[in-house]
Amino acid sequence: MSAHRIVFANEKGGTGKSTTAVHIAVALAYRGARVAAIDLDPRQRTLHRYLENRAETERRRTISLPGPRFAVFEGESIEELEALTAEIGAGTDFLIFDTPGRDDPYARHAATSADTLVTPLNDSFVDFDLIGQVDAETFKIRRLSFYAELIWEARKKRAMATITDKKREMDWVVVRNRTQHVEARNQRRLEGALTELSKRVGFRVAGGLSERVVYRELFPSGLTLLDKGHLGELGTSHLVARQELRTLLAGLNLPLPALPQAELALAGQIAALS
Repeated sequence: MSAHRIVFANEKGGTGKSTTAVHIAVALAYRGARVAAIDLDPRQRTLHRYLENRAETERRRTISLPGPRFAVFEGESIEELEALTAEIGAGTDFLIFDTPGRDDPYARHAATSADTLVTPLNDSFVDFDLIGQVDAETFKIRRLSFYAELIWEARKKRAMATITDKKREMDWVVVRNRTQHVEARNQRRLEGALTELSKRVGFRVAGGLSERVVYRELFPSGLTLLDKGHLGELGTSHLVARQELRTLLAGLNLPLPALPQAELALAGQIAALS
């Protein structure tokens, strides 16, 4: 069985794609999964830089941290992307793609070939516009966005392929980030619009990450909220963010491998995130 492809995709920037992708990759590695990650944004390469920082921290502190093997895609064709995918994804359980915050042919290819497609959104109608347009008065869905139609068509084709080619169906998960910063009435409107649209195009909604300062602090070292023995004294915001991550990982409903007995203690860091 080929690696389960998890694609973090959103054509808008600033939604937490790379941060979420890194933390999910490391969480899966802590669970004993074999993980690889490809950064599809050779200009910003945020995921790649985060994991480079993590590798440098390992060298500097002489420690070993669970994590994915990783690469950045700098090719010029879908064939080159698939070649890199085959190379870095060989022998892995999960292959994670972090896509740029813009329309991009390689991001489209990755998104439409995902087994689990994760679309992080900040809780605002500015971000919601990526997947659907709402009426200004009623806040009812007026039409699907181009992006939602693209994924809808890809999921229909995948559903047919599950019958003829025994491929996995695509699970589309919209992740709501920064929910604590949204005014209550607006939040209810967003929830209503997301519920209505999810019924039309078939995505699921999961709670995401609300605390952002914590993640910016961790980036230079490449550490994550799961590296408990290397973070020093933790504040309340770290503990809250850790619980959010635990909830998000569960909400993605990924096909986690059975853990060898020797790795159960290590996996306990995920099971007891608070």
